[in-house]
Amino acid sequence: MSDAKPIWIKDPLAILADGAERGIVLKDGLIVELVPAGGAPATADVAVFDAGEHVVLPGLINTHHHFYQTLTRALPAAMDRQLFPWLQALYPVWARLTPEALELGVTVAMSELVLSGCTTTTDHHYVFPAGLEDAVDIEVAVAQRLGVRVLLTRGSMNLSQRDGGLPPDSVVQDEDTILADSARVVAKHHQRGADAMVQIALAPCSPFSVTTSLMRATADLADKLDVRLHTHLAETEDENKFCQQMYGCRPLDYLEQCGWLSARTWLAHGIFFDDGEIKRLAKAKTTISHCACSNQLLASGCCPVCEMEEAGVGIGIGVDGSASNDGSNLMQEVRAAFLLQRARYGVAKVSHKDALRWATKGSAACVGRPELGAIAVGKAADLVLFRLDELRFSGHGDPLAALVLCGAHRADRVMVAGKWTVIDGAIPGLDVADLIRRHSSAARAMRAG
Repeated sequence: MSDAKPIWIKDPLAILADGAERGIVLKDGLIVELVPAGGAPATADVAVFDAGEHVVLPGLINTHHHFYQTLTRALPAAMDRQLFPWLQALYPVWARLTPEALELGVTVAMSELVLSGCTTTTDHHYVFPAGLEDAVDIEVAVAQRLGVRVLLTRGSMNLSQRDGGLPPDSVVQDEDTILADSARVVAKHHQRGADAMVQIALAPCSPFSVTTSLMRATADLADKLDVRLHTHLAETEDENKFCQQMYGCRPLDYLEQCGWLSARTWLAHGIFFDDGEIKRLAKAKTTISHCACSNQLLASGCCPVCEMEEAGVGIGIGVDGSASNDGSNLMQEVRAAFLLQRARYGVAKVSHKDALRWATKGSAACVGRPELGAIAVGKAADLVLFRLDELRFSGHGDPLAALVLCGAHRADRVMVAGKWTVIDGAIPGLDVADLIRRHSSAARAMRAG
């Protein structure tokens, strides 16, 4: 237990919580009290943080990303292409990824996320060219340095072009290597319990980049090690055709045959499920990461979020990779998801609060962390505070709605486990100009070959 005083986040301009109009009290990394209108803390001897100019949200949770892709944003060779040719243009560049470049790419992605209000993020790293065997270890080190919670997935590909898959031979590994390293990173890094800062999941990339044997063996290993499973599924019609040709069934049928259709699994995209498949997802308690910006940029389609939620499927938000977004800003992703789904379903079905819920409670369900994603007693003290003093907010009426409708994009304060990770819109100790210089140099080197 800490000797530090409890903190009263006092009198916020607005807060995404019922019964906390006068704020919340935090102690030892947890929310210990909600202070209602007209009330005062029952907790004694509190330190006060005046939140009178801040809108307070639960920390946003990013459920799908590829950190390394910050090194290939707006790459000319990949622009204006749909998913499969887009991947084929990028794989040769990603094959040049080095440990130094990855560390820079991860630092940029995580920093951008944290500055946008993200307190917990996943990553799906599946590219392992020779020399990059310690990719997950590199990511863990960056997360610990920045103080962000992470669920890092040990991705994999073992179905290369010579086997009928999409990736080149240079970025895939064999099944034994993948499974051995999956077990290694879980044993080394996975933390359990409500206060966990680093967790590991297992994540074969997609049905068109791994073998059936690896899909099944990974599901068995995840069950044995009690960790979560993640992959891309139902992102494009091309994927449906591929699965029909290769396996004689649709992607969800294939997933079930491989032992993946369970509450342990969350899936990225989920655009092309039919009504029966949505009901099967709900029954299995498998959740979906909605990636609005990536789906629009690659013209993949639109996730049927309302039908899924009505059926009982949990929905979270993911920014997806910075080669298809091309950013890592989770608050902007909330707005994009709101606008996309509002356009699809209309004003009666989708509100700004729905989009915020997807990025908080919904995303917490995707990552299997019920202690995150809400402002309530006993939940983790993971918070994001936005100011509304920019031109974009001038004239607003509802502060919570303004965050989404007016396009908030940078947090003023971010707290993870009761510790400030962003202060006055900056990450303490991070030299952004130097990071940009080194990251941009690494990106140029990868493009040049």
